[in-house]
Amino acid sequence: MTTIKEDDLIQSIADAVQFISYYHPTDYLEHLARAYEREQNPAAKDAIAQILTNSRMCAEGHRPICQDTGVVNVFLKVGMGVRFDTKRSLQELCDEGVRRGYLNPDNPLRASILNDPLFTRKNTRDNTPCIVNVELIAGDQVDIQVAAKGGGSENKSKFVMLNPSDSLVDWVLKTVPTMGAGWCPPGMLGIGVGGTAEKAMLMAKEALMEDIDMYELLQRGPQSKLEELRIELYEKVNALGIGAQGLGGLTTVLDVKINTFPTHAASKPVAMIPNCAATRHVHFSLDGNGPAELAPPPLSAWPDIHWAPDYNKSRQVNLDELTPEEVASWTPGQTLLLSGKMLTGRDAAHKRIQDMLEKGESLPVDFTNRVIYYVGPVDPVRDEAVGPAGPTTATRMDKFTEMMLAKTGLISMIGKAERGPTAIEAIRAHKSAYLMAVGGSAYLVSKAIRNAKVVAFEDLGMEAIYEFEVQDMPVTVAVDSQGVSVHNTGPAEWRKRIAEISLVAV
Repeated sequence: MTTIKEDDLIQSIADAVQFISYYHPTDYLEHLARAYEREQNPAAKDAIAQILTNSRMCAEGHRPICQDTGVVNVFLKVGMGVRFDTKRSLQELCDEGVRRGYLNPDNPLRASILNDPLFTRKNTRDNTPCIVNVELIAGDQVDIQVAAKGGGSENKSKFVMLNPSDSLVDWVLKTVPTMGAGWCPPGMLGIGVGGTAEKAMLMAKEALMEDIDMYELLQRGPQSKLEELRIELYEKVNALGIGAQGLGGLTTVLDVKINTFPTHAASKPVAMIPNCAATRHVHFSLDGNGPAELAPPPLSAWPDIHWAPDYNKSRQVNLDELTPEEVASWTPGQTLLLSGKMLTGRDAAHKRIQDMLEKGESLPVDFTNRVIYYVGPVDPVRDEAVGPAGPTTATRMDKFTEMMLAKTGLISMIGKAERGPTAIEAIRAHKSAYLMAVGGSAYLVSKAIRNAKVVAFEDLGMEAIYEFEVQDMPVTVAVDSQGVSVHNTGPAEWRKRIAEISLVAV
Protein backbone atom coordinates (compact mmCIF):
# COMPACT_ATOMS: atom_id res chain seq x y z
CA MET A 1 0.00 0.00 0.00
CA THR A 2 1.45 3.37 -1.07
CA THR A 3 0.66 6.38 1.08
CA ILE A 4 0.51 9.81 -0.57
CA LYS A 5 0.83 12.68 1.89
CA GLU A 6 -1.53 15.56 1.32
CA ASP A 7 1.32 18.10 1.31
CA ASP A 8 3.12 16.16 -1.41
CA LEU A 9 0.08 16.26 -3.69
CA ILE A 10 -0.62 19.91 -2.94
CA GLN A 11 3.00 20.94 -3.53
CA SER A 12 3.16 18.93 -6.75
CA ILE A 13 0.07 20.68 -8.13
CA ALA A 14 1.40 24.09 -7.05
CA ASP A 15 4.77 23.41 -8.70
CA ALA A 16 3.07 22.09 -11.84
CA VAL A 17 0.92 25.18 -12.44
CA GLN A 18 4.00 27.38 -12.06
CA PHE A 19 6.06 25.12 -14.33
CA ILE A 20 3.56 25.11 -17.18
CA SER A 21 3.00 28.85 -16.95
CA TYR A 22 6.47 29.53 -18.36
CA TYR A 23 7.67 26.31 -20.06
CA HIS A 24 6.32 25.09 -23.37
CA PRO A 25 6.58 21.31 -23.91
CA THR A 26 9.63 20.55 -26.08
CA ASP A 27 7.55 18.63 -28.64
CA TYR A 28 5.51 21.78 -29.27
CA LEU A 29 8.65 23.89 -29.68
CA GLU A 30 10.17 21.44 -32.15
CA HIS A 31 7.06 21.31 -34.32
CA LEU A 32 6.50 25.08 -34.20
CA ALA A 33 10.14 25.69 -35.19
CA ARG A 34 9.64 23.45 -38.23
CA ALA A 35 6.47 25.36 -39.09
CA TYR A 36 8.46 28.61 -38.90
CA GLU A 37 11.13 27.32 -41.28
CA ARG A 38 8.66 26.24 -43.96
CA GLU A 39 6.19 29.15 -43.66
CA GLN A 40 5.97 31.30 -46.80
CA ASN A 41 3.51 33.97 -45.66
CA PRO A 42 5.61 36.81 -44.15
CA ALA A 43 2.81 37.86 -41.77
CA ALA A 44 2.34 34.32 -40.43
CA LYS A 45 6.11 33.79 -40.20
CA ASP A 46 6.43 37.01 -38.18
CA ALA A 47 3.65 35.87 -35.83
CA ILE A 48 5.37 32.51 -35.24
CA ALA A 49 8.65 34.33 -34.60
CA GLN A 50 6.92 36.43 -31.93
CA ILE A 51 5.46 33.30 -30.30
CA LEU A 52 8.82 31.51 -30.22
CA THR A 53 10.67 34.60 -28.96
CA ASN A 54 8.03 35.09 -26.27
CA SER A 55 8.36 31.43 -25.26
CA ARG A 56 12.11 31.67 -24.71
CA MET A 57 11.73 34.93 -22.79
CA CYS A 58 9.21 33.27 -20.46
CA ALA A 59 11.46 30.26 -19.89
CA GLU A 60 14.34 32.54 -18.98
CA GLY A 61 12.31 35.02 -16.93
CA HIS A 62 9.86 32.58 -15.31
CA ARG A 63 6.85 34.64 -16.33
CA PRO A 64 3.63 33.46 -17.99
CA ILE A 65 3.59 32.57 -21.69
CA CYS A 66 0.11 34.08 -21.95
CA GLN A 67 -1.77 36.58 -19.80
CA ASP A 68 -4.64 34.09 -19.73
CA THR A 69 -3.07 31.59 -17.35
CA GLY A 70 -6.11 29.43 -17.83
CA VAL A 71 -8.51 27.18 -16.02
CA VAL A 72 -6.55 24.33 -14.44
CA ASN A 73 -7.44 20.78 -15.45
CA VAL A 74 -6.09 17.95 -13.27
CA PHE A 75 -6.30 14.38 -14.53
CA LEU A 76 -5.66 11.81 -11.79
CA LYS A 77 -5.22 8.10 -12.41
CA VAL A 78 -5.15 6.65 -8.92
CA GLY A 79 -3.78 3.17 -8.33
CA MET A 80 -6.03 0.88 -6.31
CA GLY A 81 -3.08 0.27 -4.00
CA VAL A 82 -2.87 3.95 -3.01
CA ARG A 83 -4.20 5.68 0.08
CA PHE A 84 -4.13 9.41 0.73
CA ASP A 85 -3.01 10.63 4.16
CA THR A 86 -5.59 13.38 4.41
CA LYS A 87 -9.07 14.21 5.60
CA ARG A 88 -9.71 16.44 2.60
CA SER A 89 -11.23 15.47 -0.74
CA LEU A 90 -9.16 15.27 -3.91
CA GLN A 91 -10.97 18.36 -5.16
CA GLU A 92 -9.95 20.27 -2.05
CA LEU A 93 -6.34 19.08 -2.30
CA CYS A 94 -6.06 20.05 -5.96
CA ASP A 95 -7.70 23.42 -5.29
CA GLU A 96 -5.20 24.13 -2.53
CA GLY A 97 -2.37 23.32 -4.91
CA VAL A 98 -3.81 25.65 -7.53
CA ARG A 99 -4.32 28.36 -4.92
CA ARG A 100 -0.69 28.20 -3.77
CA GLY A 101 0.61 28.05 -7.31
CA TYR A 102 -1.41 30.99 -8.60
CA LEU A 103 -0.65 33.19 -5.59
CA ASN A 104 3.10 32.55 -5.72
CA PRO A 105 4.61 36.03 -5.13
CA ASP A 106 7.60 35.35 -7.40
CA ASN A 107 5.33 34.66 -10.37
CA PRO A 108 1.70 35.48 -9.58
CA LEU A 109 -0.67 34.06 -12.18
CA ARG A 110 -3.85 35.73 -13.37
CA ALA A 111 -7.02 34.75 -11.55
CA SER A 112 -9.68 34.15 -14.20
CA ILE A 113 -12.24 31.91 -12.48
CA LEU A 114 -15.66 33.31 -11.55
CA ASN A 115 -17.71 31.62 -8.84
CA ASP A 116 -21.13 32.21 -10.39
CA PRO A 117 -21.40 31.70 -14.16
CA LEU A 118 -24.95 33.06 -14.43
CA PHE A 119 -25.45 36.00 -12.12
CA THR A 120 -22.78 37.72 -10.01
CA ARG A 121 -19.76 36.35 -11.97
CA LYS A 122 -17.48 37.35 -9.11
CA ASN A 123 -13.80 36.48 -9.39
CA THR A 124 -12.59 33.95 -6.82
CA ARG A 125 -9.20 35.75 -6.86
CA ASP A 126 -7.12 32.53 -6.65
CA ASN A 127 -8.20 30.69 -9.85
CA THR A 128 -10.02 27.98 -7.92
CA PRO A 129 -11.85 25.73 -8.26
CA CYS A 130 -9.97 23.65 -10.81
CA ILE A 131 -11.47 20.88 -12.95
CA VAL A 132 -10.61 17.44 -11.52
CA ASN A 133 -11.04 14.14 -13.35
CA VAL A 134 -10.32 10.90 -11.45
CA GLU A 135 -9.91 7.36 -12.74
CA LEU A 136 -9.16 4.34 -10.55
CA ILE A 137 -6.62 1.99 -12.09
CA ALA A 138 -4.48 -0.98 -11.08
CA GLY A 139 -1.19 -0.19 -9.34
CA ASP A 140 0.29 1.65 -6.40
CA GLN A 141 1.09 5.08 -7.88
CA VAL A 142 -0.82 8.21 -8.83
CA ASP A 143 -0.42 9.32 -12.44
CA ILE A 144 -1.13 13.04 -12.80
CA GLN A 145 -1.47 15.39 -15.73
CA VAL A 146 -1.92 19.12 -15.09
CA ALA A 147 -2.96 21.49 -17.86
CA ALA A 148 -3.90 25.17 -18.02
CA LYS A 149 -6.52 25.86 -20.68
CA GLY A 150 -7.03 29.43 -21.86
CA GLY A 151 -10.49 30.79 -22.54
CA GLY A 152 -9.74 31.71 -26.16
CA SER A 153 -9.15 28.10 -27.18
CA GLU A 154 -11.65 26.55 -24.76
CA ASN A 155 -14.40 28.76 -26.18
CA LYS A 156 -13.86 27.18 -29.59
CA SER A 157 -14.72 23.66 -28.36
CA LYS A 158 -17.19 21.92 -30.63
CA PHE A 159 -19.52 18.95 -30.19
CA VAL A 160 -21.89 17.17 -32.55
CA MET A 161 -23.98 14.03 -32.61
CA LEU A 162 -23.29 12.70 -36.11
CA ASN A 163 -25.29 9.98 -37.77
CA PRO A 164 -23.32 6.71 -37.84
CA SER A 165 -22.82 7.03 -41.61
CA ASP A 166 -21.66 10.68 -41.50
CA SER A 167 -18.05 11.56 -42.31
CA LEU A 168 -15.83 12.77 -39.47
CA VAL A 169 -13.47 14.41 -41.98
CA ASP A 170 -16.29 16.38 -43.62
CA TRP A 171 -17.52 17.63 -40.24
CA VAL A 172 -14.04 18.72 -39.13
CA LEU A 173 -13.33 20.55 -42.40
CA LYS A 174 -16.71 22.29 -42.20
CA THR A 175 -16.28 23.19 -38.51
CA VAL A 176 -12.67 24.41 -38.23
CA PRO A 177 -13.26 27.53 -40.39
CA THR A 178 -16.15 28.51 -38.11
CA MET A 179 -13.74 28.58 -35.16
CA GLY A 180 -11.93 31.61 -36.55
CA ALA A 181 -8.52 32.43 -35.08
CA GLY A 182 -9.57 33.09 -31.49
CA TRP A 183 -7.93 29.81 -30.47
CA CYS A 184 -4.54 31.24 -31.50
CA PRO A 185 -3.28 28.84 -34.15
CA PRO A 186 -0.93 27.19 -34.84
CA GLY A 187 -1.86 24.67 -32.17
CA MET A 188 -3.35 21.22 -32.18
CA LEU A 189 -6.76 19.61 -32.36
CA GLY A 190 -7.95 17.02 -29.85
CA ILE A 191 -10.82 14.87 -31.11
CA GLY A 192 -12.94 12.40 -29.15
CA VAL A 193 -15.21 9.96 -30.99
CA GLY A 194 -17.67 7.58 -29.36
CA GLY A 195 -18.99 6.86 -25.90
CA THR A 196 -21.56 9.46 -24.92
CA ALA A 197 -21.60 13.23 -25.17
CA GLU A 198 -19.60 13.80 -21.98
CA LYS A 199 -17.21 10.93 -22.73
CA ALA A 200 -16.40 12.32 -26.16
CA MET A 201 -15.62 15.75 -24.70
CA LEU A 202 -13.39 14.25 -22.03
CA MET A 203 -11.50 12.17 -24.60
CA ALA A 204 -10.94 15.25 -26.75
CA LYS A 205 -9.51 17.15 -23.79
CA GLU A 206 -7.30 14.21 -22.80
CA ALA A 207 -6.01 13.96 -26.38
CA LEU A 208 -4.49 17.42 -25.97
CA MET A 209 -2.20 16.06 -23.25
CA GLU A 210 -0.50 13.65 -25.65
CA ASP A 211 2.92 14.37 -27.17
CA ILE A 212 2.90 16.11 -30.54
CA ASP A 213 4.44 13.57 -32.92
CA MET A 214 3.07 14.41 -36.37
CA TYR A 215 6.54 15.00 -37.80
CA GLU A 216 7.68 11.56 -36.68
CA LEU A 217 4.44 10.00 -37.93
CA LEU A 218 4.89 11.54 -41.37
CA GLN A 219 8.52 10.37 -41.45
CA ARG A 220 7.74 6.71 -40.72
CA GLY A 221 4.28 6.53 -42.29
CA PRO A 222 0.96 5.42 -40.75
CA GLN A 223 0.65 1.98 -39.16
CA SER A 224 -3.09 1.97 -38.47
CA LYS A 225 -6.33 3.38 -39.84
CA LEU A 226 -6.41 5.88 -36.97
CA GLU A 227 -2.96 7.17 -37.92
CA GLU A 228 -4.07 7.41 -41.55
CA LEU A 229 -7.04 9.48 -40.38
CA ARG A 230 -4.81 11.76 -38.30
CA ILE A 231 -2.59 12.46 -41.30
CA GLU A 232 -5.58 13.08 -43.57
CA LEU A 233 -7.06 15.60 -41.14
CA TYR A 234 -3.68 17.27 -40.54
CA GLU A 235 -3.11 17.78 -44.26
CA LYS A 236 -6.67 18.85 -45.09
CA VAL A 237 -7.01 21.27 -42.16
CA ASN A 238 -3.71 22.92 -43.11
CA ALA A 239 -4.92 23.12 -46.72
CA LEU A 240 -7.68 25.46 -45.47
CA GLY A 241 -4.96 28.15 -45.39
CA ILE A 242 -6.06 29.68 -42.06
CA GLY A 243 -2.47 29.91 -40.88
CA ALA A 244 -0.83 31.42 -37.81
CA GLN A 245 -3.19 33.80 -36.00
CA GLY A 246 -5.64 33.39 -38.89
CA LEU A 247 -3.49 35.54 -41.19
CA GLY A 248 -3.23 32.88 -43.89
CA GLY A 249 -0.36 30.45 -44.31
CA LEU A 250 0.85 26.90 -44.55
CA THR A 251 0.41 25.80 -40.93
CA THR A 252 -2.84 25.96 -38.98
CA VAL A 253 -2.38 22.81 -36.91
CA LEU A 254 0.81 21.11 -35.74
CA ASP A 255 -0.95 17.83 -34.98
CA VAL A 256 -4.35 16.16 -34.75
CA LYS A 257 -4.98 13.65 -31.96
CA ILE A 258 -7.94 11.26 -31.89
CA ASN A 259 -9.28 9.16 -29.00
CA THR A 260 -12.13 6.68 -29.48
CA PHE A 261 -14.49 4.64 -27.28
CA PRO A 262 -17.28 2.14 -28.04
CA THR A 263 -20.65 3.79 -28.56
CA HIS A 264 -24.34 3.09 -29.14
CA ALA A 265 -25.30 1.69 -32.54
CA ALA A 266 -27.48 4.72 -33.24
CA SER A 267 -24.83 7.26 -32.25
CA LYS A 268 -21.57 8.85 -33.31
CA PRO A 269 -20.69 11.51 -30.69
CA VAL A 270 -17.81 13.71 -31.83
CA ALA A 271 -16.02 16.37 -29.80
CA MET A 272 -13.23 18.65 -31.00
CA ILE A 273 -11.19 20.93 -28.75
CA PRO A 274 -8.22 23.03 -29.91
CA ASN A 275 -5.05 23.76 -27.98
CA CYS A 276 -3.60 27.20 -28.61
CA ALA A 277 -0.13 28.66 -29.06
CA ALA A 278 0.12 28.64 -25.26
CA THR A 279 0.03 24.84 -25.09
CA ARG A 280 0.61 24.12 -21.37
CA HIS A 281 0.64 20.73 -19.68
CA VAL A 282 2.93 18.48 -17.64
CA HIS A 283 2.85 14.79 -16.72
CA PHE A 284 4.27 13.23 -13.54
CA SER A 285 3.71 10.45 -11.00
CA LEU A 286 3.63 10.26 -7.21
CA ASP A 287 4.85 7.07 -5.49
CA GLY A 288 4.86 8.10 -1.84
CA ASN A 289 8.44 9.38 -1.84
CA GLY A 290 7.73 13.08 -1.78
CA PRO A 291 6.46 15.70 -4.22
CA ALA A 292 7.13 15.47 -7.94
CA GLU A 293 10.41 16.73 -9.37
CA LEU A 294 9.77 18.58 -12.61
CA ALA A 295 12.80 18.86 -14.91
CA PRO A 296 12.89 22.08 -16.97
CA PRO A 297 13.68 21.77 -20.66
CA PRO A 298 17.19 22.92 -21.66
CA LEU A 299 17.40 26.32 -23.34
CA SER A 300 18.84 24.49 -26.35
CA ALA A 301 15.28 23.24 -26.97
CA TRP A 302 14.35 26.71 -28.24
CA PRO A 303 15.28 27.61 -31.82
CA ASP A 304 17.65 30.51 -32.44
CA ILE A 305 14.87 32.94 -33.29
CA HIS A 306 14.81 36.41 -31.75
CA TRP A 307 12.02 38.68 -32.95
CA ALA A 308 12.59 42.45 -32.87
CA PRO A 309 10.63 45.41 -34.29
CA ASP A 310 11.35 46.14 -37.94
CA TYR A 311 11.62 49.92 -38.11
CA ASN A 312 12.19 49.84 -41.88
CA LYS A 313 8.92 48.04 -42.68
CA SER A 314 6.67 49.25 -39.84
CA ARG A 315 4.92 52.60 -39.51
CA GLN A 316 5.45 54.39 -36.23
CA VAL A 317 2.31 55.83 -34.66
CA ASN A 318 2.07 58.43 -31.89
CA LEU A 319 -1.10 57.56 -29.99
CA ASP A 320 -1.10 60.87 -28.15
CA GLU A 321 -1.54 62.75 -31.43
CA LEU A 322 -3.70 60.20 -33.24
CA THR A 323 -6.48 61.55 -35.45
CA PRO A 324 -9.37 59.93 -37.32
CA GLU A 325 -7.66 60.95 -40.57
CA GLU A 326 -4.51 59.01 -39.72
CA VAL A 327 -6.55 55.95 -38.70
CA ALA A 328 -8.35 56.11 -42.07
CA SER A 329 -4.98 56.04 -43.86
CA TRP A 330 -3.91 52.66 -42.47
CA THR A 331 -4.01 49.76 -44.92
CA PRO A 332 -4.87 46.05 -44.42
CA GLY A 333 -1.86 44.00 -43.33
CA GLN A 334 0.24 47.08 -42.55
CA THR A 335 2.45 46.70 -39.46
CA LEU A 336 2.46 49.50 -36.92
CA LEU A 337 4.59 50.31 -33.89
CA LEU A 338 2.45 52.14 -31.35
CA SER A 339 3.84 54.62 -28.84
CA GLY A 340 1.97 56.77 -26.32
CA LYS A 341 -1.05 56.18 -24.12
CA MET A 342 -3.90 53.73 -24.71
CA LEU A 343 -6.83 52.49 -22.64
CA THR A 344 -7.78 48.89 -21.96
CA GLY A 345 -11.12 47.15 -21.55
CA ARG A 346 -12.68 43.69 -21.85
CA ASP A 347 -16.16 42.16 -21.59
CA ALA A 348 -17.07 43.35 -18.10
CA ALA A 349 -15.83 46.90 -18.70
CA HIS A 350 -17.74 47.16 -21.99
CA LYS A 351 -20.92 45.92 -20.33
CA ARG A 352 -20.57 48.48 -17.55
CA ILE A 353 -19.94 51.26 -20.07
CA GLN A 354 -23.09 50.21 -21.92
CA ASP A 355 -25.14 50.27 -18.71
CA MET A 356 -23.82 53.72 -17.77
CA LEU A 357 -24.59 55.18 -21.18
CA GLU A 358 -28.11 53.75 -21.11
CA LYS A 359 -28.66 55.45 -17.74
CA GLY A 360 -27.30 58.76 -19.02
CA GLU A 361 -24.32 58.62 -16.66
CA SER A 362 -20.93 60.16 -17.44
CA LEU A 363 -18.11 57.73 -18.16
CA PRO A 364 -15.11 57.72 -15.80
CA VAL A 365 -12.65 58.05 -18.71
CA ASP A 366 -12.66 60.01 -21.97
CA PHE A 367 -12.33 57.79 -25.05
CA THR A 368 -12.19 60.63 -27.56
CA ASN A 369 -9.60 59.86 -30.25
CA ARG A 370 -8.29 57.05 -28.10
CA VAL A 371 -7.38 53.42 -28.78
CA ILE A 372 -8.67 50.60 -26.57
CA TYR A 373 -6.73 47.38 -26.02
CA TYR A 374 -8.72 44.24 -25.25
CA VAL A 375 -6.56 42.80 -22.46
CA GLY A 376 -6.65 41.47 -18.91
CA PRO A 377 -3.02 41.64 -17.72
CA VAL A 378 -1.13 39.61 -15.18
CA ASP A 379 -0.09 41.52 -12.05
CA PRO A 380 3.47 42.94 -12.20
CA VAL A 381 6.43 41.75 -10.14
CA ARG A 382 9.69 43.44 -9.27
CA ASP A 383 10.41 46.28 -11.74
CA GLU A 384 7.68 45.44 -14.25
CA ALA A 385 5.17 48.11 -15.26
CA VAL A 386 2.70 45.30 -15.86
CA GLY A 387 2.82 41.52 -16.14
CA PRO A 388 2.30 39.61 -19.39
CA ALA A 389 -0.40 41.47 -21.30
CA GLY A 390 -1.34 39.81 -24.56
CA PRO A 391 -4.61 40.42 -26.41
CA THR A 392 -7.90 38.66 -25.74
CA THR A 393 -10.32 37.46 -28.43
CA ALA A 394 -11.83 40.51 -30.07
CA THR A 395 -15.07 38.93 -31.29
CA ARG A 396 -16.44 38.95 -27.74
CA MET A 397 -16.53 42.75 -27.98
CA ASP A 398 -18.26 42.79 -31.38
CA LYS A 399 -21.69 43.52 -29.94
CA PHE A 400 -20.30 46.62 -28.18
CA THR A 401 -18.36 48.00 -31.16
CA GLU A 402 -21.09 50.20 -32.66
CA MET A 403 -21.82 51.68 -29.23
CA MET A 404 -18.17 52.43 -28.49
CA LEU A 405 -17.50 54.03 -31.89
CA ALA A 406 -20.76 55.99 -32.03
CA LYS A 407 -21.05 57.20 -28.45
CA THR A 408 -17.60 57.44 -26.83
CA GLY A 409 -15.29 58.96 -29.44
CA LEU A 410 -13.15 55.82 -29.66
CA ILE A 411 -11.31 55.57 -33.00
CA SER A 412 -9.46 52.23 -32.93
CA MET A 413 -9.27 48.89 -31.13
CA ILE A 414 -6.62 46.22 -30.50
CA GLY A 415 -7.26 42.54 -29.88
CA LYS A 416 -6.51 39.12 -31.27
CA ALA A 417 -8.12 37.14 -34.09
CA GLU A 418 -10.84 38.22 -36.48
CA ARG A 419 -13.86 40.52 -36.16
CA GLY A 420 -17.35 39.41 -37.10
CA PRO A 421 -19.63 41.06 -39.70
CA THR A 422 -21.37 43.31 -37.14
CA ALA A 423 -18.10 44.77 -35.89
CA ILE A 424 -16.64 45.10 -39.39
CA GLU A 425 -19.68 47.07 -40.54
CA ALA A 426 -19.39 49.39 -37.52
CA ILE A 427 -15.68 49.89 -38.24
CA ARG A 428 -16.44 50.70 -41.90
CA ALA A 429 -19.32 53.05 -41.04
CA HIS A 430 -17.23 55.05 -38.56
CA LYS A 431 -13.97 54.94 -40.58
CA SER A 432 -12.28 53.25 -37.66
CA ALA A 433 -9.73 50.40 -37.68
CA TYR A 434 -9.07 47.18 -35.82
CA LEU A 435 -5.49 46.27 -34.98
CA MET A 436 -4.30 42.76 -34.15
CA ALA A 437 -1.60 41.85 -31.65
CA VAL A 438 -0.22 38.31 -31.62
CA GLY A 439 -1.93 35.93 -29.22
CA GLY A 440 0.67 33.81 -27.47
CA SER A 441 3.25 36.59 -27.12
CA ALA A 442 2.02 38.21 -23.91
CA TYR A 443 5.39 38.63 -22.18
CA LEU A 444 6.95 40.05 -25.33
CA VAL A 445 4.10 42.56 -25.69
CA SER A 446 4.39 43.57 -22.03
CA LYS A 447 7.97 44.70 -22.60
CA ALA A 448 6.57 47.50 -24.78
CA ILE A 449 4.47 48.78 -21.85
CA ARG A 450 6.38 51.42 -19.92
CA ASN A 451 3.71 52.40 -17.41
CA ALA A 452 0.32 51.06 -16.32
CA LYS A 453 -2.33 52.34 -13.94
CA VAL A 454 -5.97 51.52 -13.23
CA VAL A 455 -8.19 54.45 -14.22
CA ALA A 456 -11.68 52.97 -13.81
CA PHE A 457 -13.65 49.96 -12.52
CA GLU A 458 -10.92 48.77 -10.14
CA ASP A 459 -13.35 46.29 -8.57
CA LEU A 460 -13.27 44.25 -11.79
CA GLY A 461 -9.72 43.09 -11.09
CA MET A 462 -7.92 42.14 -14.30
CA GLU A 463 -10.98 43.39 -16.24
CA ALA A 464 -10.58 46.94 -14.92
CA ILE A 465 -9.81 49.78 -17.33
CA TYR A 466 -6.09 50.55 -17.34
CA GLU A 467 -4.14 53.26 -19.05
CA PHE A 468 -0.99 51.85 -20.64
CA GLU A 469 1.91 53.96 -21.83
CA VAL A 470 3.62 51.98 -24.58
CA GLN A 471 6.74 52.26 -26.70
CA ASP A 472 6.88 50.51 -30.08
CA MET A 473 4.09 48.01 -29.40
CA PRO A 474 3.79 45.81 -32.52
CA VAL A 475 0.38 45.41 -34.16
CA THR A 476 -1.04 44.64 -37.61
CA VAL A 477 -3.93 46.43 -39.30
CA ALA A 478 -6.47 43.61 -39.39
CA VAL A 479 -9.56 45.62 -40.46
CA ASP A 480 -9.08 48.97 -42.17
CA SER A 481 -11.48 51.92 -42.40
CA GLN A 482 -13.02 50.45 -45.56
CA GLY A 483 -13.95 47.25 -43.74
CA VAL A 484 -11.35 45.05 -45.44
CA SER A 485 -10.32 42.22 -43.09
CA VAL A 486 -7.02 40.36 -43.47
CA HIS A 487 -8.67 37.44 -41.67
CA ASN A 488 -10.90 37.09 -44.73
CA THR A 489 -8.41 37.94 -47.48
CA GLY A 490 -5.39 36.12 -46.01
CA PRO A 491 -6.83 32.61 -45.63
CA ALA A 492 -8.63 32.89 -48.99
CA GLU A 493 -5.36 33.75 -50.72
CA TRP A 494 -3.40 30.99 -49.02
CA ARG A 495 -6.09 28.39 -49.55
CA LYS A 496 -5.72 29.07 -53.26
CA ARG A 497 -1.92 29.03 -53.10
CA ILE A 498 -1.84 25.74 -51.18
CA ALA A 499 -4.15 24.16 -53.76
CA GLU A 500 -1.78 25.29 -56.51
CA ILE A 501 1.23 23.94 -54.62
CA SER A 502 -0.56 20.60 -54.18
CA LEU A 503 -1.37 20.42 -57.88
CA VAL A 504 2.26 21.05 -58.79
CA ALA A 505 3.36 18.36 -56.33
CA VAL A 506 1.00 15.85 -57.92
